[in-house]
Amino acid sequence: MPQFTDQTGYTISLSHVPKRIVSLVPSQTELLYDLGLDECVVGITKFCVHPKAWFRSKQRVGGTKTVKLDVVAALQPDLILANKEENVQEQVEALRNIAPVWTSDISNLAETLDMIQAVGALTDTAATATTIQERISNSFAALSGTTQRKAAYLIWRDPYMTAGGDTFISDMLQYCRCTNVFAHQQRYPTITLEDIRDSGADTVLLSSEPFPFKEKHIAEISAELPGVQVLLVDGEMFSWYGSRLLHAPAYFHVLREQLGLRAT
Repeated sequence: MPQFTDQTGYTISLSHVPKRIVSLVPSQTELLYDLGLDECVVGITKFCVHPKAWFRSKQRVGGTKTVKLDVVAALQPDLILANKEENVQEQVEALRNIAPVWTSDISNLAETLDMIQAVGALTDTAATATTIQERISNSFAALSGTTQRKAAYLIWRDPYMTAGGDTFISDMLQYCRCTNVFAHQQRYPTITLEDIRDSGADTVLLSSEPFPFKEKHIAEISAELPGVQVLLVDGEMFSWYGSRLLHAPAYFHVLREQLGLRAT
């Protein structure tokens, strides 16, 4: 019986290629779609908004942190995909009584590429996974340049929260040629605008998710941080670590132009 060790070190056994998959991770749900697994995916979360067709048609099993175990069980899955950060450990452990659970743990691009290949192996779509992996890897490798901006990336308001240095978001910032001014902190610390001022940041990026920053927030923050460039950014490009990364390099290229960064 084939065994697969996930990114948390947990090993699962699969007696056959999965035909009934439940995904509890929005970015990995989109990856399953791009791997051509439409008929195999039977359950997703309410935050799995891509692809739109699946969001409308697939059975929803709750939120990423509020999984309805009875709904999952009723779907009779033979594989469940989870994520260490996005899902709750106690729920993941309970789900293991229903079906094998493979859990990702992502903090950088390299781990994402490993995850894509692993999901390909799990679902017998290794060739397609390799193609996606290589396209992402090559596109990111083509992002060149050395000029840096000092940036704070905000994910929440009231209180303000940012991304620390051990997050996937922080890793993505470097491809925009931005140095994370809060890289010395971990996970998603609460900060103030005074903290941003004291950090020496010359850029503040306002994410579209999980808090939906809008134009009005640019004016609000700019008034408190004169001389700092404040921009709205697409949070999916910084935090979705599945096949959405096929689109991220082109987006980062445009963003770097907005930041006034030269190509070299």
